[in-house]
Amino acid sequence: MQKRINILETQPQATKALMALEGFLATSGLSKTHKELLKIRASQINGCAFCLDMHTKDALKYGETPQRIFLLNAWRETDLFTDEEKAVLALTEEVTLIHQHGLSDETYERVSAFFDDHYVAQLVLAVVTINAWNRIAVSAQLPVPR
Repeated sequence: MQKRINILETQPQATKALMALEGFLATSGLSKTHKELLKIRASQINGCAFCLDMHTKDALKYGETPQRIFLLNAWRETDLFTDEEKAVLALTEEVTLIHQHGLSDETYERVSAFFDDHYVAQLVLAVVTINAWNRIAVSAQLPVPR
């Protein structure tokens, strides 16, 4: 891999702004499970090895099972995830791939059936945030720590 600039170091004010959003999300009502599942799933879609490494480790630390992490990219084909988690994952995929079809009414209604407006807004913000981190890490080709 070609060495590239580290955007996080060369643009500290931008990093600080993203970290402020992370700080908000850390104090939100989002469950650790929802946060880590959506971070891993978005990172899978975006091909972000750096973020996948970080968030799979975090998920394990918070009690997630290896089997659920291994099967996360096939969440529709397994009963390992609750209907609530499946709604979060559907939202994650549609917001991550927003350029394809937007966020469908069906997915929005599905998520809204489980969560209030504040929680739904926090989910969307969490997906937007991990997508920003993914794009920075992939663009900069941040190496996975060994």
